[in-house]
Amino acid sequence: MAASEAKHQIEVLRREIEQHEYNYYVLDAPTIQDAEYDALMRQLQALEQQHPEFLTPDSPTQRVGGQPRAGFQTARHRSPMLSLDNALNESELRAFDNRVRELLRGQDYEYVAELKLDGLSLALHYDNGALQLAITRVTGLEGEILP
Repeated sequence: MAASEAKHQIEVLRREIEQHEYNYYVLDAPTIQDAEYDALMRQLQALEQQHPEFLTPDSPTQRVGGQPRAGFQTARHRSPMLSLDNALNESELRAFDNRVRELLRGQDYEYVAELKLDGLSLALHYDNGALQLAITRVTGLEGEILP
């Protein structure tokens, strides 16, 4: 794919993904299934990897979630609240395991795995066992405070 065609495709995918994020996060009215959204995001990630000259900090691949909604109080997370990635087949799972092996350099490790369920991500803050604060993920750096 020529660079100019890749740049155009990246721009189209970013606009489409941003519209779906707006529908999902702001309007609470998703217009596509999660698997379709994930496929668009993977397509964008692949193009940005093939053409890193077009990667920008505001790309949907470089952030988590949307923006806080009007009317909600917000708070910054103590540390970034990131998103989980998906492994959709055996080769992706093996690639993940290889990255873990390299990072741990021979240390023993084991996995605990469960199905990924999409839903609300939030950080819960307790003091002496009493819930003090619940913050949704939203941008990963800032979230909405739940009443």
